[in-house]
Amino acid sequence: MARTTPHDHPPTGGEPLYRRIATELLGALRDGTIPPGERLPGERRLAGHFGVSRETVRQALELLRRDGLVATDRRGSHATLPGAPVETPASLAFPVGARAATPGTVARATVTWEPPPPDHAEALGLTPGRPTLIHRYRYATADGRGLRTAVTSFSAVALAEVEELGRYRDRADGTAAAQLRRAYDWMRRAGLTLHHRDAITRLASTPSVRVTRRVHDQYARPLEITDLVVDARQDALIYEFTLPGRSG
Repeated sequence: MARTTPHDHPPTGGEPLYRRIATELLGALRDGTIPPGERLPGERRLAGHFGVSRETVRQALELLRRDGLVATDRRGSHATLPGAPVETPASLAFPVGARAATPGTVARATVTWEPPPPDHAEALGLTPGRPTLIHRYRYATADGRGLRTAVTSFSAVALAEVEELGRYRDRADGTAAAQLRRAYDWMRRAGLTLHHRDAITRLASTPSVRVTRRVHDQYARPLEITDLVVDARQDALIYEFTLPGRSG
Protein backbone atom coordinates (compact mmCIF):
# COMPACT_ATOMS: atom_id res chain seq x y z
CA MET A 1 0.00 0.00 0.00
CA ALA A 2 1.33 3.41 -0.94
CA ARG A 3 2.23 5.68 1.94
CA THR A 4 -0.20 8.60 2.40
CA THR A 5 0.72 12.16 3.25
CA PRO A 6 -1.39 15.01 4.68
CA HIS A 7 -1.89 16.60 1.26
CA ASP A 8 -3.28 13.42 -0.32
CA HIS A 9 -6.72 14.04 1.16
CA PRO A 10 -8.13 17.54 1.82
CA PRO A 11 -9.72 18.11 5.23
CA THR A 12 -13.27 16.79 5.48
CA GLY A 13 -15.76 16.46 8.28
CA GLY A 14 -14.72 12.86 8.92
CA GLU A 15 -10.98 13.37 8.67
CA PRO A 16 -8.98 12.75 11.86
CA LEU A 17 -8.10 15.94 13.70
CA TYR A 18 -4.38 15.18 13.75
CA ARG A 19 -4.39 14.91 9.94
CA ARG A 20 -6.07 18.31 9.59
CA ILE A 21 -3.35 19.84 11.78
CA ALA A 22 -0.65 18.08 9.78
CA THR A 23 -2.19 19.54 6.62
CA GLU A 24 -2.05 23.07 8.04
CA LEU A 25 1.54 22.62 9.15
CA LEU A 26 2.44 21.21 5.74
CA GLY A 27 1.02 24.34 4.10
CA ALA A 28 3.20 26.52 6.35
CA LEU A 29 6.23 24.41 5.43
CA ARG A 30 5.59 24.57 1.70
CA ASP A 31 4.80 28.30 1.43
CA GLY A 32 7.85 29.30 3.47
CA THR A 33 5.92 30.53 6.53
CA ILE A 34 8.11 28.00 8.35
CA PRO A 35 11.39 28.16 6.35
CA PRO A 36 13.68 25.14 5.82
CA GLY A 37 15.68 24.47 8.95
CA GLU A 38 13.42 26.69 11.09
CA ARG A 39 12.48 25.21 14.45
CA LEU A 40 8.75 24.60 14.86
CA PRO A 41 6.90 25.90 17.92
CA GLY A 42 6.85 23.42 20.79
CA GLU A 43 4.08 20.90 21.31
CA ARG A 44 2.47 22.95 24.08
CA ARG A 45 2.36 26.09 21.94
CA LEU A 46 1.01 24.23 18.92
CA ALA A 47 -1.64 22.56 21.07
CA GLY A 48 -2.76 25.94 22.38
CA HIS A 49 -2.79 27.46 18.90
CA PHE A 50 -4.94 24.68 17.41
CA GLY A 51 -7.00 24.14 20.55
CA VAL A 52 -6.18 20.42 20.80
CA SER A 53 -4.31 18.10 23.13
CA ARG A 54 -0.56 17.63 22.95
CA GLU A 55 -1.15 14.01 21.97
CA THR A 56 -3.00 15.17 18.86
CA VAL A 57 -0.09 17.47 18.02
CA ARG A 58 2.35 14.58 18.50
CA GLN A 59 0.34 12.48 16.04
CA ALA A 60 0.40 15.29 13.47
CA LEU A 61 4.16 15.78 13.85
CA GLU A 62 4.74 12.03 13.60
CA LEU A 63 2.88 12.02 10.28
CA LEU A 64 5.15 14.77 8.97
CA ARG A 65 8.26 13.06 10.33
CA ARG A 66 7.29 9.81 8.65
CA ASP A 67 7.21 11.58 5.30
CA GLY A 68 10.54 13.35 5.86
CA LEU A 69 9.03 16.84 6.13
CA VAL A 70 10.23 17.55 9.66
CA ALA A 71 12.99 16.11 11.83
CA THR A 72 13.27 16.06 15.61
CA ASP A 73 16.35 16.32 17.78
CA ARG A 74 17.00 17.33 21.38
CA ARG A 75 16.10 20.96 20.57
CA GLY A 76 12.74 20.08 19.05
CA SER A 77 11.27 19.65 15.57
CA HIS A 78 12.44 21.59 12.53
CA ALA A 79 11.49 21.82 8.85
CA THR A 80 13.51 19.70 6.42
CA LEU A 81 12.08 20.70 3.04
CA PRO A 82 14.89 21.47 0.56
CA GLY A 83 15.77 25.00 -0.45
CA ALA A 84 17.13 28.15 1.11
CA PRO A 85 15.23 29.86 3.93
CA VAL A 86 12.91 32.62 2.78
CA GLU A 87 14.64 35.03 5.10
CA THR A 88 18.18 34.87 6.40
CA PRO A 89 19.51 36.69 9.47
CA ALA A 90 21.66 38.87 7.21
CA SER A 91 18.56 40.22 5.44
CA LEU A 92 16.84 41.38 8.62
CA ALA A 93 19.08 43.38 10.94
CA PHE A 94 18.03 44.76 14.33
CA PRO A 95 17.18 47.51 14.65
CA VAL A 96 16.23 48.47 11.12
CA GLY A 97 18.88 50.85 9.80
CA ALA A 98 21.57 49.81 12.29
CA ARG A 99 25.14 50.42 11.15
CA ALA A 100 28.53 49.49 12.55
CA ALA A 101 30.50 52.32 14.11
CA THR A 102 33.38 53.42 11.90
CA PRO A 103 36.12 56.01 12.42
CA GLY A 104 34.46 59.39 12.81
CA THR A 105 31.06 57.99 13.83
CA VAL A 106 29.36 57.03 17.09
CA ALA A 107 26.72 54.31 17.55
CA ARG A 108 24.92 53.97 20.87
CA ALA A 109 22.02 51.79 22.01
CA THR A 110 20.24 51.65 25.38
CA VAL A 111 17.08 50.11 26.84
CA THR A 112 14.47 51.45 29.26
CA TRP A 113 11.34 50.04 30.90
CA GLU A 114 8.57 52.58 30.32
CA PRO A 115 5.28 53.15 28.48
CA PRO A 116 5.85 53.19 24.72
CA PRO A 117 4.66 55.94 22.35
CA PRO A 118 0.86 55.75 21.90
CA ASP A 119 1.08 54.49 18.30
CA HIS A 120 3.52 51.78 19.39
CA ALA A 121 1.22 50.70 22.22
CA GLU A 122 -1.68 50.42 19.79
CA ALA A 123 0.34 48.40 17.26
CA LEU A 124 1.51 46.00 19.98
CA GLY A 125 -1.89 45.61 21.62
CA LEU A 126 -0.71 47.17 24.90
CA THR A 127 -3.08 49.12 27.13
CA PRO A 128 -2.23 52.85 27.34
CA GLY A 129 0.36 53.56 30.01
CA ARG A 130 1.54 49.94 30.31
CA PRO A 131 5.35 49.83 30.36
CA THR A 132 7.43 47.60 28.14
CA LEU A 133 11.01 47.24 26.97
CA ILE A 134 12.06 50.21 24.82
CA HIS A 135 15.28 50.11 22.76
CA ARG A 136 16.81 53.39 21.55
CA TYR A 137 19.53 53.54 18.92
CA ARG A 138 21.50 56.55 17.67
CA TYR A 139 24.14 56.69 14.97
CA ALA A 140 25.91 59.99 14.30
CA THR A 141 29.12 61.50 13.08
CA ALA A 142 31.72 62.62 15.62
CA ASP A 143 30.62 66.26 15.28
CA GLY A 144 27.20 65.33 16.64
CA ARG A 145 25.11 65.47 13.49
CA GLY A 146 22.35 62.90 13.86
CA LEU A 147 22.35 60.63 10.84
CA ARG A 148 19.84 58.08 12.08
CA THR A 149 17.88 57.31 15.23
CA ALA A 150 15.59 54.39 15.99
CA VAL A 151 13.09 53.67 18.77
CA THR A 152 11.85 50.09 19.20
CA SER A 153 9.05 48.86 21.46
CA PHE A 154 8.66 45.15 22.22
CA SER A 155 5.37 43.36 22.78
CA ALA A 156 4.34 41.30 25.79
CA VAL A 157 4.56 38.22 23.56
CA ALA A 158 8.18 38.91 22.65
CA LEU A 159 9.18 39.47 26.27
CA ALA A 160 7.35 36.36 27.49
CA GLU A 161 8.62 33.96 24.85
CA VAL A 162 12.13 35.26 24.12
CA GLU A 163 14.16 34.60 27.23
CA GLU A 164 17.08 36.82 26.24
CA LEU A 165 14.83 39.88 25.83
CA GLY A 166 13.01 39.24 29.10
CA ARG A 167 16.29 39.39 30.98
CA TYR A 168 16.75 43.05 30.07
CA ARG A 169 13.80 44.22 32.18
CA ASP A 170 15.82 44.38 35.40
CA ARG A 171 18.66 46.36 33.82
CA ALA A 172 16.66 48.68 31.56
CA ASP A 173 17.72 51.94 33.20
CA GLY A 174 18.63 53.79 30.01
CA THR A 175 22.31 54.13 30.92
CA ALA A 176 24.06 50.85 30.13
CA ALA A 177 24.84 49.99 26.53
CA ALA A 178 22.44 47.41 25.11
CA GLN A 179 23.31 46.22 21.64
CA LEU A 180 20.47 43.83 20.78
CA ARG A 181 21.89 42.95 17.38
CA ARG A 182 20.89 39.32 17.86
CA ALA A 183 17.28 40.06 18.81
CA TYR A 184 15.89 38.44 15.64
CA ASP A 185 18.12 35.40 16.12
CA TRP A 186 16.80 35.06 19.67
CA MET A 187 13.23 35.23 18.38
CA ARG A 188 13.88 32.52 15.80
CA ARG A 189 15.58 30.35 18.40
CA ALA A 190 12.44 30.65 20.56
CA GLY A 191 10.48 29.03 17.72
CA LEU A 192 9.05 32.23 16.22
CA THR A 193 8.91 32.71 12.45
CA LEU A 194 9.40 36.38 11.62
CA HIS A 195 7.36 38.42 9.18
CA HIS A 196 8.01 42.12 8.75
CA ARG A 197 6.51 45.10 6.97
CA ASP A 198 8.47 48.31 6.42
CA ALA A 199 6.72 51.58 5.56
CA ILE A 200 8.80 54.56 4.36
CA THR A 201 7.44 58.12 4.57
CA ARG A 202 8.88 61.61 4.24
CA LEU A 203 8.76 63.90 7.25
CA ALA A 204 7.08 67.18 6.37
CA SER A 205 9.29 70.28 6.24
CA THR A 206 12.45 68.24 6.89
CA PRO A 207 15.01 66.44 4.72
CA SER A 208 14.49 63.24 6.71
CA VAL A 209 12.53 60.07 6.06
CA ARG A 210 10.90 57.72 8.55
CA VAL A 211 10.97 53.94 8.25
CA THR A 212 8.42 52.10 10.39
CA ARG A 213 9.03 48.38 10.76
CA ARG A 214 6.42 46.05 12.26
CA VAL A 215 7.39 42.45 13.01
CA HIS A 216 4.94 39.67 13.84
CA ASP A 217 5.17 35.90 14.21
CA GLN A 218 3.57 32.97 12.40
CA TYR A 219 0.40 33.43 14.46
CA ALA A 220 0.10 37.14 13.48
CA ARG A 221 1.05 38.18 17.03
CA PRO A 222 3.00 41.48 17.13
CA LEU A 223 6.57 41.19 18.36
CA GLU A 224 8.04 44.67 17.91
CA ILE A 225 7.64 47.98 16.17
CA THR A 226 10.51 50.32 15.27
CA ASP A 227 10.52 53.91 14.03
CA LEU A 228 13.77 54.86 12.30
CA VAL A 229 14.48 58.45 11.21
CA VAL A 230 17.23 59.00 8.62
CA ASP A 231 18.64 62.35 7.48
CA ALA A 232 18.30 61.91 3.72
CA ARG A 233 20.82 64.69 3.02
CA GLN A 234 23.57 62.84 4.87
CA ASP A 235 22.80 59.20 4.35
CA ALA A 236 21.12 56.52 2.28
CA LEU A 237 19.04 53.56 3.41
CA ILE A 238 19.92 50.33 1.60
CA TYR A 239 17.69 47.27 1.61
CA GLU A 240 18.94 43.79 0.75
CA PHE A 241 16.64 40.92 -0.19
CA THR A 242 17.39 37.22 -0.46
CA LEU A 243 14.99 35.46 -2.81
CA PRO A 244 14.51 31.68 -2.81
CA GLY A 245 16.01 29.92 -5.81
CA ARG A 246 13.90 28.16 -8.43
CA SER A 247 12.99 24.62 -7.49
CA GLY A 248 13.44 21.63 -9.69
